[in-house]
Amino acid sequence: MENKEILVKVEGLSKKFCKSLKKSLKYGIYDLVANLRGKPSSDDLRPDEFWALKDINFELRRGECLGLIGHNGAGKSTLLKILNGLINPDHGKVTMRGRVGALIELGAGFNQVMTGRENIFNNGAILGFSREEIDAKVEEIIDFAEISDFIDMPVRNYSSGMKVRLGFAVAAQMEPDVLIIDEVLAVGDLGFVLKCFKQIDNILPNTAIIFVSHNMPMVSRICNQVILIDKGKSRFHGADVGRAIDIYYSRFSANKKQIIFTNDTVKLNDLQISNSEINSEGISTLNWGDDLILLLHLSILRNTPFPKFYIMISDKEQRPVAILRPNEDDFIIENNTDDVKLLVSHKNLQLSKGLYSINLTLLKSSSTEPILRVNNIISFQVIDEKEIWPPFLLNSQYETV
Repeated sequence: MENKEILVKVEGLSKKFCKSLKKSLKYGIYDLVANLRGKPSSDDLRPDEFWALKDINFELRRGECLGLIGHNGAGKSTLLKILNGLINPDHGKVTMRGRVGALIELGAGFNQVMTGRENIFNNGAILGFSREEIDAKVEEIIDFAEISDFIDMPVRNYSSGMKVRLGFAVAAQMEPDVLIIDEVLAVGDLGFVLKCFKQIDNILPNTAIIFVSHNMPMVSRICNQVILIDKGKSRFHGADVGRAIDIYYSRFSANKKQIIFTNDTVKLNDLQISNSEINSEGISTLNWGDDLILLLHLSILRNTPFPKFYIMISDKEQRPVAILRPNEDDFIIENNTDDVKLLVSHKNLQLSKGLYSINLTLLKSSSTEPILRVNNIISFQVIDEKEIWPPFLLNSQYETV
């Protein structure tokens, strides 16, 4: 198919590192001697070694954008460095065709002593462009980077944002066959980031792009396939970008309970969704239109005025989408026990498909002073296909049990 040839092919790629510098040097000498003797490298891990990457495979064609996602330390940067030729794999093979532009580390590829203009020519030469070809592009690069006043200043004096601007301008305006972009775009201001995405849209039909980011809306915006990496292994690879992002959030989002504020009068012992099913990833699941039933177990000092309740539902980006409020504004329970169990129910939950978490805030009964605030108490997933804007206030029934 025209313009759809494979530009990047990765086969069985593996890379191991050693946690100990001393042992790493020793192993390096052993491996060098073994290679000189023609012995193949071993799959066995020696003391303090670990697999940074293990058996990674994918193909990328012209016109495709591959998103690499995963938590810090998952192996994404190691993969990018291998693709860019900065380090060698222990096993496997990488085949890349055409010119490769890379923006993988802030300031990487720049000579810090040289000026911005000199670095443009230097990087263009590395990509295989002639002096005449670079001359034809240099003004476009400077205009795109919006640093014309500083282009003849040494790069070492550039701010981080200026380095990102110049780095992306060089990588993208040179129209490479393969473009590798790491998380560095997070440093740029919003206006320039939007400008970068417009340029990505322009070059994508004739380019294969590998895009690494922790910003899932960005990944969803430009990628048509995703690899999710965890502990050096590919946990998901496919064109269902939404599914990959859901797995990312369920595996890597901060789903541990976070106590933001508390005092000695109240304690949250437990919160459960009592009517949900648990999926294979340990997440409670509900269908659109199901009832949401929460069971709270609190310890409150005896005879303390019963606090005001705010139970908030947040989406996977931790943005609030709804509050479960009592049907009665003057909801009060006489507190004559240290142990309180509260059943909170909302009929016919109408939240769009996605991952959500429960946050709890308790206020003093007579003021707006918080006495307990806990985020990410429990996560749940709505698995139906309906897409609607949920109401912010959900009338709910509160009762002791």
